[in-house]
Amino acid sequence: MSENCLFCKITKGEIPSYKVYEDEEVFAFRDINPQAPVHVLIIPKKHIGGLNTTSEEDERILGNIQIIASKIAKQFTEMKDGFRLVNNCGADGGQTVFHIHYHLLGGRVFGWPPG
Repeated sequence: MSENCLFCKITKGEIPSYKVYEDEEVFAFRDINPQAPVHVLIIPKKHIGGLNTTSEEDERILGNIQIIASKIAKQFTEMKDGFRLVNNCGADGGQTVFHIHYHLLGGRVFGWPPG
């Protein structure tokens, strides 16, 4: 974990959050600035800066996040007809917290192309 990382502090309980899911490796919580009726952030507890800094040792946990996203979505009736899972990578990709995270969004119809 990184001492100055906002998401590392959230996983350690130093900053309060509305927890949706937790296991040994993953933490998920409601976004404080939701972009949809349901907006959950899913993060590994291990500090990884972004998708561009991953290595082969991260393959299992990043794959597991996909399964966890599906499990979380099933908890919300608003997501029964679909949802969006987004990862922003790097400043030009819209990443603002440099701890890899996925936005699970649902409860409304999403257009294409995004942003």
